[in-house]
Amino acid sequence: MSDNFRLTSMSKGSGCGCKIAPGVLQQILHSEDVLPPDARLLAGTAHNEDAAVLQWQGDDCLISTTDFFTPVVDDAYAFGKIAAANALSDVYAMGGSPQLALGILGWPIDKAPIAMAQQVLEGARFICRMAGITLAGGHSIESPEPFFGLSVNGRVHRTHLKRNHTAQEGDLLFLTKPLGVGMVLAAAKRNVVVPSDLDIAVHQMMELNKMGEALGSLDGVTAMTDVTGFGLMGHALEMCDDGRLTLEMDFESLPQLASNAALIGQSIYPDMTMKNYSAFASHAAPLSMQQLMVLCDPQTSGGLLVAVNPQHIESYQAVVSDFGLQGIAGQCIGRMTARQEKAIVLR
Repeated sequence: MSDNFRLTSMSKGSGCGCKIAPGVLQQILHSEDVLPPDARLLAGTAHNEDAAVLQWQGDDCLISTTDFFTPVVDDAYAFGKIAAANALSDVYAMGGSPQLALGILGWPIDKAPIAMAQQVLEGARFICRMAGITLAGGHSIESPEPFFGLSVNGRVHRTHLKRNHTAQEGDLLFLTKPLGVGMVLAAAKRNVVVPSDLDIAVHQMMELNKMGEALGSLDGVTAMTDVTGFGLMGHALEMCDDGRLTLEMDFESLPQLASNAALIGQSIYPDMTMKNYSAFASHAAPLSMQQLMVLCDPQTSGGLLVAVNPQHIESYQAVVSDFGLQGIAGQCIGRMTARQEKAIVLR
């Protein structure tokens, strides 16, 4: 039964494309309560940070995050790997190093093979080993749709902590993974994907963003986040810090999967693409259909978006070279400027 069972058929969305739409999420998070501030909390609910950060002992800080989603692929082992890499990315995006992980599993016991749930966990254990940590337990429930993810604790020295909204005018922006995963997963869900395209996307989603830990030690890296369900546009807007800056983006320099052109031509994209566009379009100059599909495509286990002071480019490029990512992460995709009429402008 497991060989022919399609995990992706059991949920409406998949991966980070199953996130709640940005506008709806803001309504859910709204609160009239005024809570006393916690002086130890360095990163919390403000600014849509990738993880919470608490000053622990001296300048040693605790990073805490959780991330889970419905299946992105039918291979349960690969699903576990992707979900684990995606959750660990939040710690790397803060410039930290993961220390411990707990699993979060929901499974339709009467509908999906139990053996597949076991394989999901095996895939996650493998990725945790690659990150140098242990999957030490977790929690599971019986649920109508399968889902899996991790709760991760990490650590970071306070001087190495990176935020998503602290870029400065003149900074150069870089992206460490190609865009287009959401379109490939939409094609897979419709059962019209080119197998080689899916293989490339799956391999990319399994890759750890471990370079973020190394970038944390660089003073010249002024801001960092990972690109996930809200697409490059949504996460780039976070970099602009609520209109304090404008990002002039070079669309032609964006790293993209080779499959993008064909999928855009066939109008294959996830529902989350249009939800992202509806939420963020007013902050950007007019977009062509190609630009919309790429910039608003929800990424699962996407790359790091990194803002670098131009005087420190050599140290950034040295780290990129150490990780063998010169061809992608070494290509500048834009520059932060003083505020213009729109927060994102394509050139």
